[in-house]
Amino acid sequence: MILGIVLGVVGAGAVTYSSLSVKIVREYQRIVLLRLGRATGIRGPGLVFINPLTDRTSMVDLRERFLEIPEQTAITQDNASISIDFIIFYKVVDPAMSVLQVQNFAAAAQNVAATTLRSVVGDMPLDDVLSKREEMNASLRIRLDDVTERWGVKVTTVEVREVNPPAGVLEAMTRQMSAERTRRAAITEAQGQKQAAITLAEGTKEAAVLEAEGERQSAILRADGLAEALRTIMTVGGGIDANTMQLQYLETLKQVGMSPSTKIVVPMELGGLLNGLRGLLPADGVSGSTTAGLAGMAVDSLPTGADEPAAE
Repeated sequence: MILGIVLGVVGAGAVTYSSLSVKIVREYQRIVLLRLGRATGIRGPGLVFINPLTDRTSMVDLRERFLEIPEQTAITQDNASISIDFIIFYKVVDPAMSVLQVQNFAAAAQNVAATTLRSVVGDMPLDDVLSKREEMNASLRIRLDDVTERWGVKVTTVEVREVNPPAGVLEAMTRQMSAERTRRAAITEAQGQKQAAITLAEGTKEAAVLEAEGERQSAILRADGLAEALRTIMTVGGGIDANTMQLQYLETLKQVGMSPSTKIVVPMELGGLLNGLRGLLPADGVSGSTTAGLAGMAVDSLPTGADEPAAE
């Protein structure tokens, strides 16, 4: 019975030893092996055998992880007190150094991040802290990476989540934003009025040009019509002899004499007209009495009380 107990204890110890001697390391993990307190290397991934009596292991995760930095108070270059919280993304690039060079990376990184934040914000004015997030993130990442590099950790990204300026600064920012929007609205309205005035002036100019062009074309057409009429009159008048003109003149004088006017201006000598009319009569039947009769007829056709014909 004693032998059975001994065999049972040995069997249990063997099972326990075997379970402690075998480690299964996943693809994203590594084991830092310490044998008798001395680092002997990195094991994994896969099945790893160790001596549980002399070996001690530290499991390291190689996946990218994040660390939330709680709200920190910092003073800007222009002495404005602000509160900032941000997130750090990091990954282990050297498992051995991450175990041997730092005891608690999360706590160490949090303290380094707080001091680095104050240093970065102290070199920037408040306006840059609020508007230049990308520059601040890049500066924080570079400075943190310089520190964590000796720990075998790479800081991949730093993201500032929220910046809380004091209440007085927020009120001033609100007034400034309102004034800026009012200014932009006034500028936009002025530009619209300017553009509308320019468009109206251009439209008026084009209308005046078109109107002037229409008047010019109309005047040209009227002048062309008058010139054509004059050419027609000259063409027709060129074939009329002097006798026809004299008879036409006498007819016109008769029509003028029938008008109600009290004064008639005849633009030639009445004697010259009579001499012309004498030439229209047959030579053998013309006498002084006939000429006198024509003259009396012409004078009788003038209205009563009319002035004597005026010669120019």
